Amino acid sequence: MALIQRAASTPEEVELSKPLDIPPEVVAEMDEEEWYAKAYRGEDVPQLTWRALLMGSVLGFFLAFTNLYIGLKTGWHLGVAITACILSYSVWNFFLGIGIARTPMSILENNCMQSTASAAGYSTGGTMVSAIPALLMLSVTAASPGGVHLSWPVLAAWTFFLAMLGVVLAIPMKRNMINQEKLKFPSGTAAAVTLQGLYSHGNTAARKAKALFGAGVIGLVTPLLIALQAFKDKAGEAAALLPDKSKLFDFLPGVTAKVDGLSTYLKPSDLTIKMDHSLVMVAAGALVGLRVAVSMVIAGLLLAYWVTPEALDAGAATSGAKAWKEIGVWIGAPIMVASGILSFAFQWKTIGRAFTGFGRSGDPDDIASRVEVPGSWFLLGTLVAGGAVVYIAWRFFEVPPHWGAVAVILTFILALVACRATGESDITPTGAMGKIMQLTYGLAIPQNATANLMTAGITAGAASASADLLNDLKSGYLLGANPRRQFLAQFLGIFTGTVATVIGFYFLVPDVQALEEDFPAPAAQAWRAVAEVFRDGFENLHPMARAGVQWGLLVGAVLVIAEKVFPTVKKWLPSATGIGLGFILPFNYPLSMFLGALAAWLWTRSNKERADEFTVPIASGIIAGESIMGVGVAIVNTVAF
Repeated sequence: MALIQRAASTPEEVELSKPLDIPPEVVAEMDEEEWYAKAYRGEDVPQLTWRALLMGSVLGFFLAFTNLYIGLKTGWHLGVAITACILSYSVWNFFLGIGIARTPMSILENNCMQSTASAAGYSTGGTMVSAIPALLMLSVTAASPGGVHLSWPVLAAWTFFLAMLGVVLAIPMKRNMINQEKLKFPSGTAAAVTLQGLYSHGNTAARKAKALFGAGVIGLVTPLLIALQAFKDKAGEAAALLPDKSKLFDFLPGVTAKVDGLSTYLKPSDLTIKMDHSLVMVAAGALVGLRVAVSMVIAGLLLAYWVTPEALDAGAATSGAKAWKEIGVWIGAPIMVASGILSFAFQWKTIGRAFTGFGRSGDPDDIASRVEVPGSWFLLGTLVAGGAVVYIAWRFFEVPPHWGAVAVILTFILALVACRATGESDITPTGAMGKIMQLTYGLAIPQNATANLMTAGITAGAASASADLLNDLKSGYLLGANPRRQFLAQFLGIFTGTVATVIGFYFLVPDVQALEEDFPAPAAQAWRAVAEVFRDGFENLHPMARAGVQWGLLVGAVLVIAEKVFPTVKKWLPSATGIGLGFILPFNYPLSMFLGALAAWLWTRSNKERADEFTVPIASGIIAGESIMGVGVAIVNTVAF
């Protein structure tokens, strides 16, 4: 079949391209065989067209600039799929209105467009806000006080092949995590529901679309109230109209611990137990479900009231507010590593099918062999991208080839963990995965901070790209799209994203002074600190952190084995992913997700029919609205205030 298609041009072709009659939440519950029979739109419905690729590339180019900008400012890397969907729909309708376009862009074209835009705006930016600026900081010498930039060909090649590696590593995970396990991938689900709402017709669809847009307006307003720095506080500093968090829980008991050698009483707010006024994590919790959210809260409370006082007394943490990243990460990340690897290993039949299919086209009568991304693409892509990454790491970053190859293999394993975490909770723990790689190479290649940073960068960059592709493929799955064409759209978006992020990085960060004055780059600061610690050997890791790694691996393994041995009580067991994430996030995030999950559960208990109809559209609308306005407010804050 031709991968790039011709757009619909006749009324009959436009009619054929209309949205699937089955809502995404119903498709999400189908098994694989039922999906092929009822949801898959076929191979002839236009999806990967030149206009979809062009629109996705243009939008992704500009969204890549905004994500780079925000990442260097705050350390956060925002998904852009929903933003691209709504922008594309609005722009194309404008083109129709003024006569530039002849036919509407179909829902599957828009879905393919968001894959291209997402690759350009998200998949290529992770390394630019972490490993690359950290490397620039480490390059400062008396002779080069501004640091030494990588040459643009090296930076462009590194960015491109990392994103490519992440995209191809997701191929063998797709059928397992999306078709068979039906992981939620909340952002992908939200993108599908957003598109369905934009294209819907009929009474039920109209009600859902109205709910989605109404929730979207609420999401749009939130950043204007808590993030737009258009006012002055009492000290004359720029401030928002409302604070982004409140100390609502300080009436609860706190803890006593030693801070700087002095016995100090820490209030709940000192332990990050605050009420976050953002609604986006509440909406994500409604999509994730109560089991994962409750597990996150349990782990967060254990960190605050048990681990943190012990860590402060032992000197493993410097404050209650930083304990989640100073000691929690050494517990939570190993939990997710152990659970992710074991969960995947228990799917050994699926793994076998994925790997034994490499290089074979399969039975021509088997629809999966014609529709799903073939294993040969994974094999060829991994050899090309992995080989290029190993070469660049050896030639320019002092990583011996055999250790570079090990880094690529470990990246596949840790990408499994990151993708599973994304599928269950909508949080991709790339920072935590980078920490694991920094720990590994702190042992393997001691005293080499550059190798430590860049091997961690391999994992963080590729894992985020893998998770992003699976979110896009989840969206396409819910809309009945062809995964091969969507994979190709994601791959082509990497080219545009590489150009945008490389240009943007050199423009925004001309020297290291920009990282000290204009762009604090918190993620890069943390990576640099860890690299400097391991430059002097593993013994610099605090004994409590080393113990946390051991206990984390054990807990992660026990939870997964318990799910396997006692499947009938799985819903009552803590989620390993939820427990792991609860340790590596400030408590306000798990709390917000819990509130969203609890609200959705209570609504389902009181009125299941209404909850089933409106929970996903409302949550998706909030995520879409706040993500769009959040980017806009961040730009305005920097330019105007």
